[in-house]
Amino acid sequence: MTNEDMTTAPVRPENPERPLAGRIALVAGATRGAGRAQAVELGRAGATVYVTGRTTRTRVSEVGRTTETIEESAELVTAAGGTGIAVPTDHLDESQVRALVERVDRDHGRLDILVNDLWGGEHLLARSVFGKKSWETPLADGLRILELGARSHVITAALLLPLLIRSDAPLYVEVTDGTAHSNRRYRENMYYDLAKNAPIRLAFGLGQELAEYGGTAVAVSPGFLRSEQMLAHFGVTEDNWRDAIAREPSFAIAESPWFLARTVAALAADPDRAGRWNGRSTSSAELARAYGVRDVDGSLPDAWAYFEDVVYGGVSPDSRVQSE
Repeated sequence: MTNEDMTTAPVRPENPERPLAGRIALVAGATRGAGRAQAVELGRAGATVYVTGRTTRTRVSEVGRTTETIEESAELVTAAGGTGIAVPTDHLDESQVRALVERVDRDHGRLDILVNDLWGGEHLLARSVFGKKSWETPLADGLRILELGARSHVITAALLLPLLIRSDAPLYVEVTDGTAHSNRRYRENMYYDLAKNAPIRLAFGLGQELAEYGGTAVAVSPGFLRSEQMLAHFGVTEDNWRDAIAREPSFAIAESPWFLARTVAALAADPDRAGRWNGRSTSSAELARAYGVRDVDGSLPDAWAYFEDVVYGGVSPDSRVQSE
């Protein structure tokens, strides 16, 4: 079968229960959190999903967490009904990303969905970002933030896009923190601000380039994410996460990683997504409203609207949360 033959998978699914059956997806940064959840939900919709990251059962990344691995993420994809394939990859290492491209090309000859959810810089924030001016941030930490949040995304896009444009309906998703609207305000620190705005501009620019291929590029942002690391930070689990609200009232509007994941899976299954979303910056809440998606507890959290109203607008937190 030639590469040309492998670009003809139908856009509109034969099985609405598995709208992504036959589709090939790759989630870069799928070890944990929203990346893992997105991989699983794409698999649940029927896709074959390559999951990449730096933490494996035999190697731990600088994040320092040993409880989540890409092998486990791949197993969760398969358990959900898809096909999960774990490929250990440091996306700052061009040779490793090129090897990843060769693997997907050899296996399938194309890529239909690319989710760029790379980050892994939380350990740098407390010591180098929060409450610090840019000149007070150790330069090495600042540059590492830019590597993790921007350079890794550029490398991944540059090397994988030639595979993506072989699809009949390429979808490129950039995952970041904040939308173009919310990030009109400074994100506390120059390095963090640059790292989290770069994916928004990447999606905007790539939307222009992918348009002639019938493609869609979009930047998406979760709200206050109840990732494994965030739950650990507050000393709670997904079962008792509300106990952390006493310490951090805004945690009441937190969302599970599955909220963003469900919205991205719905986006991927939308045959009209290019006209609706190409080049845009959006949030889990906006996508959820568009596609009728809810979080695992049935809620429809909108953290960015909450921050706009409460943090910047002076609205009572209690009244705002109760209105959700």
